[in-house]
Amino acid sequence: MAERTASVSRDTLETKITASINLDGNGKASFATGIPFFEHMLDQVARHGLIDIDLKADGDLHIDAHHTVEDAGITLGEAFARALGDKKGIRRYGHAYVPLDEALSRVVIDFSGRPGLDYHVDYPRARIGNFDVDLISEFFQGFVNHARATVHIDSIRGRNAHHIAETIFKAFGRALRMAVEPDPRMQGVTPSTKGTL
Repeated sequence: MAERTASVSRDTLETKITASINLDGNGKASFATGIPFFEHMLDQVARHGLIDIDLKADGDLHIDAHHTVEDAGITLGEAFARALGDKKGIRRYGHAYVPLDEALSRVVIDFSGRPGLDYHVDYPRARIGNFDVDLISEFFQGFVNHARATVHIDSIRGRNAHHIAETIFKAFGRALRMAVEPDPRMQGVTPSTKGTL
C-alpha cells in the first residue's frame, strides 16, 4: 500500500500554519499553536486515531483564537484529503461512541466527497479555561469543508464542559481511524455503490 502522508501549508493575513499527517502512524503528535487546551484536544485525535500529526500555527492570538483554530481545521482537512488520494480501498465510514465519566458523545464520519457538518452539542459554560467552546464547531466546519467529508457530532449527555469536549475529540479520532482504515475486501475499489463517491 502506498504511503498515506501529506503536508500542507496555509498562509493568510491572520495565520501561518503547517500540518503534516501520517494516516498509518502510531499516534505521535507534535503541536505548537499557542492554545494549550486545543492542543490537548488534537492530541486525543492523534492518540485515538493512531494518526501522526505535526501542527504548527502562528496566529493572531492577540485578537483571539478564532482564526488559528478555524484555519487549523482547514489545514488538517486538506491534509486528510491529500493523504487519502482517490480513497480506493478504505472503509469510508467510521463511527465511535466515547464516554468520560458522566459525558458521552458520538461521532460518525463519511469520506463522501461531500462536505457537511451536523453538530449538536450544548456546553454548560462558554469557556473551558480561556478557550471559547464556540471554536470547536469552527474547527470541525473547517475540517469537513476541506477534507470533503460528512461528519455528525452529537453530545448525548454530559455536565462537565471539559469532559464533553474531550469525548467529542476522542470519538472523532476513533471514527477517523475506522473510516480511513484499509479494507482488505475493498482493495483497489472506490467504496461506493454507484462507482463514485
